[in-house]
Amino acid sequence: MYPLIRNRRLRASESIRRLVRETTLTPDDFLVPLFVTEGKGIKEEIPSMPNYFRLSLDNLEKEVKELWKMGLCSVLLFVKVDDKLKDNKGTEALNPNGLMQRAIKTVKNACPQMLVMTDVALDPFSAYGHDGIVAEGEILNDETAEVLAEMSISHAKAGADFVAPSDMMDGRILIIREALEEEGFINTGIMAYSAKYASAFYGPFRDALDSAPVDIADVPKDKKTYQMDYANRYEAIKETQMDIDEGADIVMVKPGLCYLDIVREIKNEVEVPVAVYQVSGEYAMVKAAAEKGWLDHDAVMLEQLTAIKRAGANIIASYFAKDFIRTLG
Repeated sequence: MYPLIRNRRLRASESIRRLVRETTLTPDDFLVPLFVTEGKGIKEEIPSMPNYFRLSLDNLEKEVKELWKMGLCSVLLFVKVDDKLKDNKGTEALNPNGLMQRAIKTVKNACPQMLVMTDVALDPFSAYGHDGIVAEGEILNDETAEVLAEMSISHAKAGADFVAPSDMMDGRILIIREALEEEGFINTGIMAYSAKYASAFYGPFRDALDSAPVDIADVPKDKKTYQMDYANRYEAIKETQMDIDEGADIVMVKPGLCYLDIVREIKNEVEVPVAVYQVSGEYAMVKAAAEKGWLDHDAVMLEQLTAIKRAGANIIASYFAKDFIRTLG
């Protein structure tokens, strides 16, 4: 007796597979990270991130116009700060004419409808490469959170639509939300890096911004005292719910592929959009293996991106965004 139900009937051709496909990717799923640097005419490839670049403001303007034409409507800005501007308190982060503030204005002037999110953390501005103020071998939580709130106000004044605290200080979402409200930025959103793990996948990103922790006495050698232990699962739900209670509009899981169980756990628990950051190490591994001819770049890229969305991501921050658009023909 042959089975009445044959599941393979729904896999028999590309047409039927497309018709019944449960998860599909579109340009609207993507948040595009962009690295900004001082200077003019600069489009500098990051060695550990093939085909990804640090851009001066003039090339940032060209890039966002191109992204918009491709159907990509959201960017996440990061800045590479000159070493001479770095200190232990992130002073340059509060400069109203700083690189981040000028980058925000550049994007908004070039493409007013582009959604602009901004990185809020001290590591690009820190002489020590940490996301917070360092004192006697520790990262100070409350003092750091106050600076992050000032950063957020500065970004909002420059025109940011969302601020994205990536630091993992306790209570910073509430402090930022209250500061934005007090300054009248009631419509400025917060995308919280809620479940950000102390991961080995961040190396190329730190190369891009020259933001790795420095190896000197009385400075923590890593970020494990504030970023999450990658062995922990339930802690991610706790962290995420606390951020929502404090005023986060969007929550994020970072990195992506090794944490898809966390994405699904959080998606099942919360009622706000969930973002996933497919980080620099994940990008670099695919690029390196493809260059060696060990795997099919586009096939692996699409499989990974689909897995992230299938796990529950509403938003995917990914260096592959333009590569994905290219696959659409």
